Amino acid sequence: MPITDWPESERPREKLIARGASALSDAELLAIFLRTGYAGKTAVDLARELLKEFGGLRPMLSADRQRFCAMPGLGPAKYAQLQAVLEMARRHLGETLRRGDALNNADDTRQFLVSRLRDYPYEVFACLYLDNRHRVIEFVELFRGTINGASVHPREVVRAALTHNAAAVILCHNHPSGIAEPSQSDHHLTRKLKEALELIDVRVLDHIVVGDGESVSFAERGWL
Repeated sequence: MPITDWPESERPREKLIARGASALSDAELLAIFLRTGYAGKTAVDLARELLKEFGGLRPMLSADRQRFCAMPGLGPAKYAQLQAVLEMARRHLGETLRRGDALNNADDTRQFLVSRLRDYPYEVFACLYLDNRHRVIEFVELFRGTINGASVHPREVVRAALTHNAAAVILCHNHPSGIAEPSQSDHHLTRKLKEALELIDVRVLDHIVVGDGESVSFAERGWL
């Protein structure tokens, strides 16, 4: 039965308008993005199949172009459309941390950092540089590595802090394994960076470790 023949309260688009996006399941949200199915399958049927094949919404959204386009009902146009939607979402979060804005909301800061780093298949180390009033100066990805780690050089972190005339910094890196719990190496690196930055009067406000759907704050754990 086509979706147009469903009761209005069960149609994904009408349901979203009436009750808000949070009321929809992953399959219903995806069906709105897909818009149509194919012969014998509605957009909702197709969405359910895709979620089952990929193992969930998140793995589907982060799939590479080749795998995404190989699935029935998808293709290059849908892939481009999806990447545009994801980038708009990242930029929407980024606008909460615009240059010159003070960091007043720890949750917004964390969401921004998670959105920037969690989908990388390799480790990335980045810094959010701030002025003496904790206003954003620049977010900088400094080091990229393998799935197991990235080599972080304190002198480069210090050099970037001097270049941006920063007074404070939030360190951040991802764990491609998906497990956000910091390692002993993460603790050791944080101590080294804190000591190096203290020499130029730059304070380390936090170190956020990003996993798959979770993150750990050194500041919240009392490790700084």
